[in-house]
Amino acid sequence: MSDMNRRRFLTFAALGAVGAVSLGRPWGLQYAGATALPTSGAGTTLDGVATPIGSSGYRKLGAGPGWAAVVRGELTEPKPGREDRRTALASFVQLTDVHILDAQSPMRFEYVHQFTGSAFRPQETLTTHGLISLVRQVNSIGRGPHTARPFDAVVTTGDNTDNKEFAELDWFLTCLNGGTVIANTGAPDRYEGVQNSGATLYWNPESPLSDMYKKAGFPEIPGFFDAAFTPVSSPGLKTPWYCVFGNHDDAVSGTIPSGIPPLESMYTGSWKYEVPDTPEQARQIDIATKFDPSAIPAILSAVVTPARQVTPDLARAPFTPRQFIAAHLDPAHTGPGPIGHGFAADADRTGIGYYSFEIAPGVVGISMDSTNRAGLVEGSLGAAQFQWIENTLRAGSSTYFDAAGSRVHEPRTDTYFVLFSHHTSDTMGNLLPDPENILEPRLSGPQLLDLLHRFPNVLAWVNGHTHENKITPQPGRTPEQGFWEINTASHVDFPQLGRIIEITDNHDGTVSLIGTLFEADSPYRVDHGDTSAAGLASLYRELSFNDIHRDPQYTGTPIDQNVELLVPTGR
Repeated sequence: MSDMNRRRFLTFAALGAVGAVSLGRPWGLQYAGATALPTSGAGTTLDGVATPIGSSGYRKLGAGPGWAAVVRGELTEPKPGREDRRTALASFVQLTDVHILDAQSPMRFEYVHQFTGSAFRPQETLTTHGLISLVRQVNSIGRGPHTARPFDAVVTTGDNTDNKEFAELDWFLTCLNGGTVIANTGAPDRYEGVQNSGATLYWNPESPLSDMYKKAGFPEIPGFFDAAFTPVSSPGLKTPWYCVFGNHDDAVSGTIPSGIPPLESMYTGSWKYEVPDTPEQARQIDIATKFDPSAIPAILSAVVTPARQVTPDLARAPFTPRQFIAAHLDPAHTGPGPIGHGFAADADRTGIGYYSFEIAPGVVGISMDSTNRAGLVEGSLGAAQFQWIENTLRAGSSTYFDAAGSRVHEPRTDTYFVLFSHHTSDTMGNLLPDPENILEPRLSGPQLLDLLHRFPNVLAWVNGHTHENKITPQPGRTPEQGFWEINTASHVDFPQLGRIIEITDNHDGTVSLIGTLFEADSPYRVDHGDTSAAGLASLYRELSFNDIHRDPQYTGTPIDQNVELLVPTGR
């Protein structure tokens, strides 16, 4: 069965009548339909979901019905009565791929968006408004909707910034810790980016120009830029939060290796390239961006119409991984804590971007750094980090399996583990050597899966990167060696979600991971003349839905949305 047909079949099974549908796995692989889990779904997608009004053209959004919770039993059979027996072990929130973005940066390649949709988004001037609205929602919900356990932690799983600029990093940290943001660089009194370039390639919100977005129904909004650059305040998270590296926090545009002098100087320069002479030249630039980044400056000068002079700004300077960590360690950015947001006190000197932390008593988080300092979109792990992960898992496991598959018993206190990374198991194939440690082997996603299967105390691997809701069972050779991989949609592209995960002991040899998606607190409907912070956050969502490059697959299927995931524990 193809992967697509398999997912369609599993979706059908999950949406069937209440009861198990066996798919014939040796340990009783099962799916159950919508379940009457006790909930308090206010503020989450259990209660309602942004839904388009109408069937074609540019569409506004309204409140649609919520998404029911689906019980998934591929790894172990759900046992009746567990709702009455269970006790809450932990409750945490995942935010991912918020892509806080300097929309006026000279170091961007918006003109290739016809080939790479993420190069330009019509909503990109409003990323801080969207994140602040999401922070408000996290604070408002405050606890797990199924267990009522207050949130123990918030984890942001990478691509916190879009283009590794200090300005973006400052805005990101201010949104999460609290304070006022003015998401403007360059000239303080005007916008200098592609959205007022007069080029039909982009949405020009303040112009009557019939650009390619207006032809798709996008509105004209007078005063848009003044509103976007009005100071906006964030309350900051009320829950301790932890940070994970993403490729956009480490590489130019999330793709190109750092440290190429011509590109580094473009960040703080005064020339912005906006429009290629022809679509074919745009395609050539897109190819160069991916495969020959050192040639980009020469290609730009050769095939792009004359560059636009803009106001230079040192705040746009690119940061290094150590500087990214140092900013989190800065006491001015502590917010609700912890100091460093997970990074060790000396990590700004060592450059080590991975760590472990206690989510709740008996539940440990392992935050991995899956980015590759050599650049490119995909990730991998260095051998030292891989060994550290194994050592951390062994330290909290009284029973595990060695590399040969033999069961090992040690006098350890058992701990459950949840792993976090930016990349997914199938986007960790970039094995290029780390420029800082070229002799260190790099390890792939499948190799990490093999390691995690050796430790029955692993419950889940939570990640982002794909911008898609997708939940995958990762069965092991025995039932107890299975765990769940939980991939969550971004907050820059529609559907713009975060995910709550509650962990419960069902006292029947199983643990449940109860996942609930939630949206920002901004209203669904927005008047295009509403320039309030809440109105702009609503517009951020609406524009993302109508983006001509929107991928409907990002929303996922019901088995990837609100779920209860059963894990056998053997305890």
